[in-house]
Amino acid sequence: MNKVWIAIFTVILILAGSAYMAFYYHQSGSVILEFHARVGDKSLEFGQPLYPNPGGKGRFSIRAFQVYLSDIHLVGSKQDYQVSDSYHLARFDNETRRYRIELSDVPYDEYSDVMISIGVDEEANSSLMPRGDLDPNGRMAWSWEVGYKFLLFEGGLEQENSRLPLVYHVGFSENLKKQRFNLPKTITPGSAPIHFDVDVLALFDSHQSIDMATLPSVKFDRNDASLLAENYANLLSLSVKESHNPVEN
Repeated sequence: MNKVWIAIFTVILILAGSAYMAFYYHQSGSVILEFHARVGDKSLEFGQPLYPNPGGKGRFSIRAFQVYLSDIHLVGSKQDYQVSDSYHLARFDNETRRYRIELSDVPYDEYSDVMISIGVDEEANSSLMPRGDLDPNGRMAWSWEVGYKFLLFEGGLEQENSRLPLVYHVGFSENLKKQRFNLPKTITPGSAPIHFDVDVLALFDSHQSIDMATLPSVKFDRNDASLLAENYANLLSLSVKESHNPVEN
């Protein structure tokens, strides 16, 4: 009789342990994406003419830089996880020059890729409904039509004794750019943050080098906006240096 009870007790322990492990390892949790702004190989600094004009003479300064990141997907071994109302206005006018997105209640899985769009999809871009960080009355909304500026850059170009204002407001639905990043190793909810570099210089020097003196402003011209959009398709990259940093509290 004792042997029977011992066997039953053992089975119960095994089942309870299996249930606990299944519960423990299949809980939802948070995934953190952290974006660190830079200008080429230099740190992002505001208000100082530190950066060479990629396509011509002079140095430029940055007064404001903001960009919409949207449509975030995590590609898992079993399924993809799409973040609902995923519209995030990334700003870097803080001490760390970083912007953080915390995805909560992410289903447990081993995720190998992250997909992020720069800009706003056509449906949301033609709507007045607030979603995520989309604000039809905010600075990133156009005043002359329904829609959003996907990226905003304002600053100045210093050439000898002159200063030229720089204003780049890029929108239009066709300029949505999707990027997919294969992670160095799979992550699960609760893993260390995934770090990205945001290279502001790519806006002017990636697909094509731009002389800021020749093109100091882009707002309403679709061809000029498309030119900058082809460049900002290379705005984001995985940060190799920080990909395995410990979780920050």
